[in-house]
Amino acid sequence: MPDSLLSLQTSIERFAATEKIQDVEAARTAFAELREHLTTGKVRAAEKINGLWRVNVWVKRGILLGFRVGKHVEIDRGFTFVDNDTFPTRDFTLEDRVRIVPGGSTARMGAYIAPSVICAPPVFINVGAYVDEGSMVDSHALVGSCAQVGKRVHLSAASQIGGVLEPISAAPVIIEDDVLVGGNCGVYEGTLVRTRAVLGAGTILTRSTPLFDLVRGQIYRASAEQPLEVPEGAVVVPGSRAVKKGDAAEWGISLYAPVIVKYRDEKTDRSVELEDWLR
Repeated sequence: MPDSLLSLQTSIERFAATEKIQDVEAARTAFAELREHLTTGKVRAAEKINGLWRVNVWVKRGILLGFRVGKHVEIDRGFTFVDNDTFPTRDFTLEDRVRIVPGGSTARMGAYIAPSVICAPPVFINVGAYVDEGSMVDSHALVGSCAQVGKRVHLSAASQIGGVLEPISAAPVIIEDDVLVGGNCGVYEGTLVRTRAVLGAGTILTRSTPLFDLVRGQIYRASAEQPLEVPEGAVVVPGSRAVKKGDAAEWGISLYAPVIVKYRDEKTDRSVELEDWLR
């Protein structure tokens, strides 16, 4: 890490650990510097190092610091909003090479959106989020705080990529490269979706959701130390499993269960490929 970032990290951690901040303006300046680094992608809330995802805890502390030192202000965008002045919305120019279709989308400062990303309205991308090159964020989709979205990912209409700011040490939701997240999917609580996975429409993944692999005969679960992980290339669809105890069995009740029904092949690739002309 460059010395300038080490110095910023030290400042952020010092202010974050202080119960009552005396020099609020200095804290605001430190946060503004962090926010700029997040916006440009120089700093990330989590990053992959030697094949393993690591949470940058100091970055999440810095984002929370931004809320502490912010002031509520009126924001006029054709309609008056009230929000913290430390989290203004982003404006884009042609030089950013991000396609933002008109119609009510918002990205906060501190969210990195790479060149060639497409956002179809309405979209909300929160502070600390990272959306990499060639991805598409479709209508009514959410990319939550600190969520990490890889290259050439398609977040389909109404998909929700949850934010994880607290606990501080918790990993955010991570969607690796070339993943398709189908319409009305929800990925929450630090779930890790590996490269080239496909989540069928309506799939919900959380820490408490077991994932049933019909192909390999395994059940994947989150642990105290690790999030739920979707294997590389897995094709996941919503399923159900029968409840066999008590009245539930008599009543024929089933519970939701995500199921891996196959792994990606050429047919799957053709069906989920994003057309280049969309970009």
